[in-house]
Amino acid sequence: METSVHWITHYGYFGIFALLALGIVGLPIPDEMLLIFIGYSIYRSRLHPVPAVLSAFLGTACGITLSYTLGRGFGGFVIPHWHRFQNKGSETLKRVQDWFRRAGRWALVFGYYVPGVRHLTAYVAGTSGVRFLGFAAFAYAGALLWSLTFVSLGYFLGEKWQRVEVMHSLHIFWGIAAAAILAYFVVRLTHYKKHGLGPFPGI
Repeated sequence: METSVHWITHYGYFGIFALLALGIVGLPIPDEMLLIFIGYSIYRSRLHPVPAVLSAFLGTACGITLSYTLGRGFGGFVIPHWHRFQNKGSETLKRVQDWFRRAGRWALVFGYYVPGVRHLTAYVAGTSGVRFLGFAAFAYAGALLWSLTFVSLGYFLGEKWQRVEVMHSLHIFWGIAAAAILAYFVVRLTHYKKHGLGPFPGI
């Protein structure tokens, strides 16, 4: 985290953009804490809100787009054992691709909130052949929502951003987010099961 703070201190908005782009691609950068620090910096008037949030969003969007591009062009090398599925002509690969085309795009929105998942969803979208416009609509909406969430958290925590309360707040937030996402999927599945449809028709 000290390195990230150093980058933002010395390179400003470009540092925010670069760190989040690299973090989303998969480098070991503490993305959430970085966004919280950005919010804290806005609170201390060290950064201006609009360019700070814009830099965070554009960096996140750039990183997720690069991941999608890698998955689209080099999925066999990026996703472990992908060639093994392809060489077998496995139904597993087809099921993964079909599921992602129907429902997996929602993971592009909410997957940001789960460390590890946000680093893979775009790769899977690319290897599954999801069209760029469909990918961008969900991934960029998720990027904006995720950025605003943690920047806002840092702003409202203020001087407490580095203390134990931060992790406590994150745990509460993740719990609420997970519960909300689970409830959403349960409602969708229940509704469409009654009508004999897939859970996410037309997506």
